[in-house]
Amino acid sequence: MTFGASWHTLLDNVEELPSDATLVTPISRKAFRVTDVQEPRVLIQYRDEDETIPLQREQFETLYRRIQDSYGEFELDRLPPDAEPYATVLSLHPRFEVDDREGTLTESETPTGSPLVEAQGDSNDAEEEREEPDVSVYSDALLLIDALERHDVNTLEEVETPALVNLYTLLSDVQRNANDLRKDIRSILLDRLHHDQPVSGQFGSVQRTSRKNRSLKDDEVVLNAFEAAGIERERLTTVDSSKVNDALDVTELSESDVYEIDESEYIRKADVDEEEKETRLQGLKDRLAETEGEEGEELREEIEELEDRINELTSFRSGQSLHESASGG
Repeated sequence: MTFGASWHTLLDNVEELPSDATLVTPISRKAFRVTDVQEPRVLIQYRDEDETIPLQREQFETLYRRIQDSYGEFELDRLPPDAEPYATVLSLHPRFEVDDREGTLTESETPTGSPLVEAQGDSNDAEEEREEPDVSVYSDALLLIDALERHDVNTLEEVETPALVNLYTLLSDVQRNANDLRKDIRSILLDRLHHDQPVSGQFGSVQRTSRKNRSLKDDEVVLNAFEAAGIERERLTTVDSSKVNDALDVTELSESDVYEIDESEYIRKADVDEEEKETRLQGLKDRLAETEGEEGEELREEIEELEDRINELTSFRSGQSLHESASGG
């Protein structure tokens, strides 16, 4: 099939997108939408940006040729950063598919859908049907938020000791359970991130990187290696890392000759958008403040139940009062 025929098929599919559809770039996960479709180009606009960006037909054809030159499978990390939207839009063609986990853009005889397109209406429905997640950190965070609202943490010196104990306990629980959930998320991200460049979300970005841990091999192995390299044993009568590193500087030995090296992959936070977080938090507060009617009454009942739970979990009761409560006196 010629590119001309593929181009018009692609334009037809782009024009059929819902007007509120959101597209996502395959590597950096930046959200954008199509604003217009023209014969020589497709116009897009990134979320929260005013600039309209033209995606030219000639560049689509170049990407088309590269896929064919790569025997139908093109590695996405070969794309320049500003060319990611081309891959996303091209995946709207039924014969081209993006696998964002494998990091490839492939040509196939089987019609496929694009995993990089989501309808805005679907996300709104999902938000209306939000349910309480079954994770420990969620409950802990609710209790912590309530406790923070009850006490002026800007002047901790003036907060009573029992309240500080409650805050400290809740903070510890949130930290522990949040870290457990963070590790679970990290393991999944390690399977999905295959590129050095950061991947962005609404509140920040992360990137995949590696950490190398070293531990000295057995003393005899280290001493024999340096002796063979011309370093006398007497200079390393007791093997420690500082002497070993000094000796490595004056020999041709590699780290792996004397160190056991364990390299592990991990995810590190690359950036945090504090302004976006503050905006989101303020929006949540405004929504709560504006809640009225039946929904507002339900919210107040939930808050009262939460207060009862907090009092039950954090209040101190003597053995005598417990005995009286149990006996009904």
